Amino acid sequence: MNPPRKVESKPVASHDALISDEPTIELVLRAREGDRLAVEALLQRCLPGLRRWAHGRLPAAARGSLDTSDLVQETVLHVLRRLDHFEPRHVGAMQAYLRQSVINRIRDEVRKVSRRPMPVDLPVDLVSDRTSPLEVAVQAEAYQQYREALGGLGVRDRELVVARIEAQWSVAEIAKRFEMSTPDAARMAVGRAIKRLTTKLHGKKES
Repeated sequence: MNPPRKVESKPVASHDALISDEPTIELVLRAREGDRLAVEALLQRCLPGLRRWAHGRLPAAARGSLDTSDLVQETVLHVLRRLDHFEPRHVGAMQAYLRQSVINRIRDEVRKVSRRPMPVDLPVDLVSDRTSPLEVAVQAEAYQQYREALGGLGVRDRELVVARIEAQWSVAEIAKRFEMSTPDAARMAVGRAIKRLTTKLHGKKES
């Protein structure tokens, strides 16, 4: 199979759902080389979902002048400045790495106000709203197989897969950003795109 089409990052316009539909690993590699638009694409992809996930996890006593949203943004920016230390091995690796980084930062903030820091556990769920078994399976895929299968999809399917699996947008967000009529319509479209992706993944493994 030929390598996936190179998708050029583009400035965000009002009708654009994603700055880039490239796999996260491609953005990471370009960001390491100083590509500003790749960094912007990573921020767009990582920040909203991470803020939702982290909401309420920073204890009130540890907040001070730093709220959860600020903590998340600072953590993500710190990670992006240290991308040489990150080596994604599967599709969900970036979000898992960021979430662990946020947990570590929360623990640091708690230690500042307490000699016995409160335990903060890292949940195993990657997406909050009814993650399908197929989505979980794709998140665990090795990047090489995933990126080749992703490159074989049409543009719309590729964007939907990236939005759901890598950016981890909710179906409500996808419906809004892709101008779909309802979240259920978005769920069905995402489901179809992911089924096409897994068909290509299975074909790649069997070949």
